[in-house]
Amino acid sequence: MANGHKWQFASRFRRQAFGWRSGPPIQRIKEALSEIRQVARKEPVLAAEGAVAFLEKLSPALERVDSSSGALGSAVNKAIASLVSVIAGAEVSAERRQRWLERLWEALQDDNIPYIESLGDYWGELCATPALASAWADTFLPMVERVWGSKAPGHGYSKGTSACLASLLYAGRYEQLLSLLERAPFQWWHNRRWGVMALAAQGKKAEAIRYAEESRGLNDPGWQIAQACEGILLSSGLADEAYRRYAIEANPGSTNIAIFRAIVKKYPGQPPEKILRDLVASTPGAEGKWFSAAKDAGLFDMAIDLASTSPTDPRTLTRAARDFAEKQPKFAVAAGFAALRWMALGYGYELTGMDVLGAYDALMQAATHAGGEERDMTERLVHLIVGASPRSDFVRAVLASRLGIR
Repeated sequence: MANGHKWQFASRFRRQAFGWRSGPPIQRIKEALSEIRQVARKEPVLAAEGAVAFLEKLSPALERVDSSSGALGSAVNKAIASLVSVIAGAEVSAERRQRWLERLWEALQDDNIPYIESLGDYWGELCATPALASAWADTFLPMVERVWGSKAPGHGYSKGTSACLASLLYAGRYEQLLSLLERAPFQWWHNRRWGVMALAAQGKKAEAIRYAEESRGLNDPGWQIAQACEGILLSSGLADEAYRRYAIEANPGSTNIAIFRAIVKKYPGQPPEKILRDLVASTPGAEGKWFSAAKDAGLFDMAIDLASTSPTDPRTLTRAARDFAEKQPKFAVAAGFAALRWMALGYGYELTGMDVLGAYDALMQAATHAGGEERDMTERLVHLIVGASPRSDFVRAVLASRLGIR
């Protein structure tokens, strides 16, 4: 290694160093990133050298790992995105950077699984200067033109395609990039996104949006296209139009709360209640799934309306009843009733008697703070549970002694 530095990750990322489990390599990747970042604080060039070495070793080390869950691929892509900035930010001579790029290109060509194919998307940034990016674009162009030729066999795939398009963009050769894309054997957003960026870079934002919309197809990721268009409109100061046309499609998330929070943060000019109502309208029949988002936003009346409209997870409702028994007792009472109602109607995953009792106890605690009469609550519950559905017998049996029924 450079300057005689010994990297700890080097011995851990030997070829086929890992078995089939994805957990150990994911942990080792995190450790390697931490090691490189720590060095980068004081010696950025040495850290960049280590990043290049790590990316060279990564794919061969992972050859035997089962990556079917997607967790390993996600970890690798995050590592690449993180290390690109380390390599691109190092101040080195053009000759040294060229050697780094040659090593990375060789690693990309040998990436047979593949694991590091997304490295090509960052090729322009890795070049760090338009001149070097232009030189690499000239290197890649004959290869891409050949596989995209009218008489070329196969499906027009080349490992250098993304690297070529990224280099042309970084070099500012926009018209050549767009002309090259017209030769592609089929429309594919993975390639055409570079055309959108080229048009936007020239200030042709309306054309960029049209180009992106024309890229939609059966198998294209609509959310990525919407995200690109949203970004263009937001950069133009057209937040209202961006929200109206793209906000919901462009902001997917792992949970409904995450989606709501992301859009609220991105569009401070839109009232949170309006955003939530628009999100609810986008998922007809699943209104209850937005209960937690409404609760977290302090929209308690709306939250109860949602929980009353369509099935809502009973455990989520029980937690709400328990957590807000003192702060928002009327809301908590309504949440507790809703929890028992959906249980009686047969909703909820693998519910147990403890779940039913938990909902009942949370409801009664909230009712105490709300000033409700226990007898009145009992009568309402009996009316709610008896005959609610064929599966309500389970809830009735669990609460029989509490409600004084058989």
